[in-house]
Amino acid sequence: MSEVKAAIRDDLKTAMKAKDVLVTGTLRMLLSAIQNEETSGTAHALTDEEFLKVVAREVKKRGEAAEIFEANGRDELAAKERAEADVMSRYLPKQLSDDELNTLVDAAIAEVTAQLGEAPTVRQMGQVMKVANAKAAGAADGKRLSSAVKAKLA
Repeated sequence: MSEVKAAIRDDLKTAMKAKDVLVTGTLRMLLSAIQNEETSGTAHALTDEEFLKVVAREVKKRGEAAEIFEANGRDELAAKERAEADVMSRYLPKQLSDDELNTLVDAAIAEVTAQLGEAPTVRQMGQVMKVANAKAAGAADGKRLSSAVKAKLA
């Protein structure tokens, strides 16, 4: 079993003992999403990286739902969704700051430049993104990473 899944199970036990309804429900939903991912298609055990992708996807869903609830005047439901997202985000790596992100993008561009023999253009953004995603390893949102790469290449 993955370290992430083991940590979630331990935290679920602690939350159940403390009778924390929000954390218990949220962690059960998260474990359910992980189990669905493990059994979809061909059944296989997820790697830590795949676990983090599932957690990030669930956090993103909660954030989007909260925005929709706020837009429709349902602040109490938006607050619940944000609280669930906060509980789930404990299992994600710390997000990179803007300076760290720029440094990572510069390193990715330098690596692609070494491979190509010339500075990459916007046409080679996919190659830079591939390297940058590998370096970020879940510590930066894809949208944020993409906009940083595009700004550097433009």
